[in-house]
Amino acid sequence: METEKKKSILSGIQPTGVFTLGNYLGAIRNWKSMQDEFDCAYFVADLHSLTVRQDPADLKKRSLDAYRMLLASGLDPEKNLMFIQSHVPAHAELGWILSCYSLFGELSRMTQFKDKSAKHEDNINAGLFDYPALMAADILLYQADLVPVGADQTQHLEFTRDVANRFNGLYGDVFKIPEGYYGKTGARVMSLQDPTKKMSKSDTNQNAFISILDDPKVIVNKFKRAVTDSETEVAFREGKDGINNLMGIYSAVTGKSMDEITQEFAGKGYGDFKIAVGEAVVEELRPIQEEYARLLTEKDYVEACYKKGAETAAYVAGKTLSKVKKKVGLLPPAK
Repeated sequence: METEKKKSILSGIQPTGVFTLGNYLGAIRNWKSMQDEFDCAYFVADLHSLTVRQDPADLKKRSLDAYRMLLASGLDPEKNLMFIQSHVPAHAELGWILSCYSLFGELSRMTQFKDKSAKHEDNINAGLFDYPALMAADILLYQADLVPVGADQTQHLEFTRDVANRFNGLYGDVFKIPEGYYGKTGARVMSLQDPTKKMSKSDTNQNAFISILDDPKVIVNKFKRAVTDSETEVAFREGKDGINNLMGIYSAVTGKSMDEITQEFAGKGYGDFKIAVGEAVVEELRPIQEEYARLLTEKDYVEACYKKGAETAAYVAGKTLSKVKKKVGLLPPAK
């Protein structure tokens, strides 16, 4: 009996520093759970990071750290296609071709372009404007069925679908039209110091975010300092953003419902609850930290993984790129 072909899913993460608890609970932990259900491709999006000026040595280190962190988080390179974006030249090549099929008006309406332009007024470069075309290439090269989509990525997926449909309308059935993946939702982790904002590793307040590699004592202390409210009851309801955030984190790492958490901490104060959240997070991150430390001593293994990943990715992406080049009339190289 023929087994049903798995659907393919693709996602990338920028090497903007050590992952936060938000990155892990919101995305990476879900990637691990998907590796048996889907044909998964995950990559470190180092080309995308160039839209902001980077220190070369730091970017190189962060790219390697990000790849190592994916391995440490439980992603199996034998089950998943795992690579570094710049190691597969087809991304940049198809990105340019698709930029020629992207409309100025579409790109100028992208919310992230507006946001990042406001943050980097001294460097509003063409790459920052055009990077949705590269993101579309990332997805379409691998004929992905599904793309995990958060609230801030929906617009980019719609752009990718529009460009793919436009190209297919001109040249036939070249690209698979990807759908958004809205499966098991990862926890939306907010800042520990301003729970109305997403947790971010770029936050200037070190107490606002938890790094996956933070020392256990540091993690507990950051939770102790987390902003809450003037009440004392551990309960999830409107107006309690700080406690709601902590309850969401505790629920994500323990599997307990909000009602169970409320019952567990009935009659106890916020202090006890904050310590419990911190200790639960420490235990969740402990195996990742231990595996990451081990991988620091396994340079050859890590290098072999991303080399093999790039070779496989180049083969898969190359098939799509060759078809695209033929369709648009680019002269093939002499054999």
